[in-house]
Amino acid sequence: MKTFPIGGVHPSDNKLSKATPIEVLPLPDVVNIPLAQHIGAPAVAKVAKGDKVLTGQLIAEAASFMSANICSPVSGEVTAVSMLPNAQGLKQMMITIKREGDEWLEGIDRSEELVKECNLSDKEIIEKIKNAGIVGMGGATFPTHVKLSIPAGKKAESLIINGVECEPYLTSDHRMMLEHGEEMIVGVTIIMKAIGVKNAYIGIENNKPDAIAHLQKIAAGYAGVHVVPLMVKYPQGGEKQLIAAITGRQVPPPPALPIDVGAVVCNASTTYAVYRAVQKNMPLIERVVTITGKSVKQPKNLLARMGTPIETLIEAAGGLPEDAGKVINGGPMMGRAMVNLSSPVTKGCSGITIMSGEDAVRKEASQCIKCGKCVSACPMGLEPYYLSKMSQKKKYDELESLMITSCIECGCCQSSCPAYLPLLDWVRLGKQKTMGIIRARQAAAKK
Repeated sequence: MKTFPIGGVHPSDNKLSKATPIEVLPLPDVVNIPLAQHIGAPAVAKVAKGDKVLTGQLIAEAASFMSANICSPVSGEVTAVSMLPNAQGLKQMMITIKREGDEWLEGIDRSEELVKECNLSDKEIIEKIKNAGIVGMGGATFPTHVKLSIPAGKKAESLIINGVECEPYLTSDHRMMLEHGEEMIVGVTIIMKAIGVKNAYIGIENNKPDAIAHLQKIAAGYAGVHVVPLMVKYPQGGEKQLIAAITGRQVPPPPALPIDVGAVVCNASTTYAVYRAVQKNMPLIERVVTITGKSVKQPKNLLARMGTPIETLIEAAGGLPEDAGKVINGGPMMGRAMVNLSSPVTKGCSGITIMSGEDAVRKEASQCIKCGKCVSACPMGLEPYYLSKMSQKKKYDELESLMITSCIECGCCQSSCPAYLPLLDWVRLGKQKTMGIIRARQAAAKK
């Protein structure tokens, strides 16, 4: 059974909603659409207060190559373009739309009919993906049209589809693969054509045997598409770990990218969105979100329009449990705590995990016992304890030399520490500061 070669941990799966079919959430009365739902420059609003919009209409345009379009998830009237608090309570620019019915932009195919053949060129495929505003839906939110635009001098050799979903609790990708597997695999063939490769590998951990069997059966009818069962080990869904597990190749440290070892990696739900964009002219205006937690009455996988308040999804799963101590946007390993439950569903929101007060409280940190567990757990081969110490001492030159920029912020170090040290917190802070210094140095060198 394949897996990545170093580090990793084995947190409890807690896949409470894995057998729960996707449920369509009723349309919200009001949506708030952030202009920054992706890595890169925020989109630029193309509508103003008082404008009428249709479902699927472009309402914010990519501001640069590294940016993404945003289309309206509902029809209605734009009531504001203003600064509103996001999930962390920080204000950012959003477009507010009061829904009126559900009138769609002409040309979008909402039927469930499978469309296999794609006669578009590679450039036409990428243009459709760009127009639809598709970004990585596993959480990274990297604009997909950028990822598929292979730089001059580079060559893609294989496409890897990330169906791992190694984050505890989350099941949105799992359900999508079970319920829309053939559409996803058509999406795989479309991306293969766009980047000019003959082989694609769908990596799925073996705690999802139903998804593995289902996709293997479908893939048998598509040339060059292979399903690869993987050993359960977190963070198998990290790009570099997945590439190592499937191809045996190691992506060099930053600024190297997967394409430097001939790989292009796309999330499973992103691949389904590519199918819908290219074959159905459907922009990315909705996604499946897992609402889960040990005390949640009805853990669910909900298909929600972008901009829907998170609190609406929680209510649909039985409401906020009485013992709720923390609500996390994402899973418990890499997700971020929320302070504003009226904040909206965004393109990168794959799940909402509700932790009890007992589970959410951090244990009191003690002295490091030099056990080395954080080093053994790090899938990037770093020394988390030492990076944490250097971050506290603001030794940014040393942090750069120690390759802190290679950290993928998976949390393996912190979860394995018997002294309960906040290793990830310090490493994340040190990484941000170091990367800022590197960017400033690069900008100065260009002048």
